[in-house]
Amino acid sequence: MTYWILGLELIDGPVLPAWGILTALCTVLVALVRPRHPWRLLVGTLVGAALAVGTVVVLDEQRTFGVVIPPEAGVWAAIGLGGAGLGVAGAFGRPARRIVPAVLLILTSLVLGALGVNRAFDITHNLAALIGVQAVGAIDLPRQTDTAVPAQPLSATWTPPAGMPEKGLVGALTGDDRIPSPGFAARDAAIYLPPAALVPDPPALPVIVFMMGQPGAPDPTSLSRTLDAFAAQHDGLAPIAIVADQLTGPTVDPACHDSETYGAVETYFTTHIPEWIRTHLNVPDDAAYRVIGGYSNGGSCAALWGASHPDVWGSILDVSGNEFPGSETVQATTARVFGGDSDAFEAAKPAAVLARNTGSYEGHTAVFTLGADDDVFGPGQRSNAAAAEAAGFTVRVIEIPGAGHVGPALDTGLAEGVAALAVPLGLSD
Repeated sequence: MTYWILGLELIDGPVLPAWGILTALCTVLVALVRPRHPWRLLVGTLVGAALAVGTVVVLDEQRTFGVVIPPEAGVWAAIGLGGAGLGVAGAFGRPARRIVPAVLLILTSLVLGALGVNRAFDITHNLAALIGVQAVGAIDLPRQTDTAVPAQPLSATWTPPAGMPEKGLVGALTGDDRIPSPGFAARDAAIYLPPAALVPDPPALPVIVFMMGQPGAPDPTSLSRTLDAFAAQHDGLAPIAIVADQLTGPTVDPACHDSETYGAVETYFTTHIPEWIRTHLNVPDDAAYRVIGGYSNGGSCAALWGASHPDVWGSILDVSGNEFPGSETVQATTARVFGGDSDAFEAAKPAAVLARNTGSYEGHTAVFTLGADDDVFGPGQRSNAAAAEAAGFTVRVIEIPGAGHVGPALDTGLAEGVAALAVPLGLSD
């Protein structure tokens, strides 16, 4: 029951429409009870809606959240606060029997507005992601039987067996299967196993280690849906995926660097996770079959660690990433993560690491995706792509028409990014 509640789909499922109906019923109840001064209800509604729109405009102009706020978010905020304003006006007017439905209207309107704004951003799919836990339980991992590096692409030798599941399986890496994170308070990671990984005697498959943005949680929803769609077009083949935590909390940003303040995040991703993969999963024991990826904040970590550790990661999938870790809080990051050493902060930028390691990336692929309308993070993506290409990566830049930093930037970025890596990973001809 707990996982069912935590996993309720907040964007594409029935929660938002159902809550909208409930709010509409409360609105009707408030309006049907004849008010002594009906104009108060109208004023309350208009004041609430105007307050919402004004707040959204100010937050957007100041780039408070670091991204362009989708217009739909303003509409939903106006609906939410407008309804709450109507409820407030109804609660303080006469007759008294309107107080209960008015209070209910205030509550339902605020929740409806929040659900609508979440839908406009199109990132957080369930309550679990909102509070930073997993919406799924542990699963039985397939027995490790094959870590050999294939002599030819898997797509050339694979025949899906009868009875192979149509979709992959998602679970939490917890308990005995939890990835060790000494020195770093990582939240439980999630794992996606594609259909080909669920058959008897499964083949060795590539792996993607992925990170979501900040604020955020290691939510596997978007990536698992992408990989299920990919597997459906490739006879059940897709990368295994681990969605891991680079933050420790929704609003914490360790800036992809080991520090006394936040702990050993880089060591976790570049040592402990790869070692866990080597000892637990059917993945070829070769960097060419390991991808480090991420979205937004996670994308900046992927770019940095892919550049810093080419012996660990053979490919980078950077979906709308920051140009460098801490790009939105330079002074605070320099102080908290680098002890005030601005030279160390500059040296840790992906572009600087790439320049120092030029010539170390033969056979490595880097995919950078960005929303064509993302004027905040897009320029940094293009800059890092150019730096990666100059350093020796095989680079693919994917621009998503009509997308900003949220919604389609993530979902389409993942779909096209994974497709771009299919050939290097041996999953397509």
